[in-house]
Amino acid sequence: MRYYLTLDLKDDPVLIAEYERLHERLRPEIEQSIREAGVLNMEIYRVGNRLFMLMETDDTFSFTAKAAADAANPAVQEWETFVWQYQQALPFAKPGEKWVLMNQIFALNQ
Repeated sequence: MRYYLTLDLKDDPVLIAEYERLHERLRPEIEQSIREAGVLNMEIYRVGNRLFMLMETDDTFSFTAKAAADAANPAVQEWETFVWQYQQALPFAKPGEKWVLMNQIFALNQ
């Protein structure tokens, strides 16, 4: 499956540059938690302070299971708390929601 998500960064060039540097070499335990959840490929793009994430997953992936595993993983909780200083919720995000799942509205297929 493919999932597309979005999130905003704080609109501060210094924080944005630091956030990008953090992702040049992701901490191994964070990468491991992503892979163990069934994520096969993950890419993050930025325009201005808006982030766009593409996730390709295997059939075992579940947002609910990933959230539960993350909540039980101290390294992931530390990472999420740390990166929140760079991030900000989208105006329409639910309370506590960071990355917001996007809905596909168009596809040009062969």
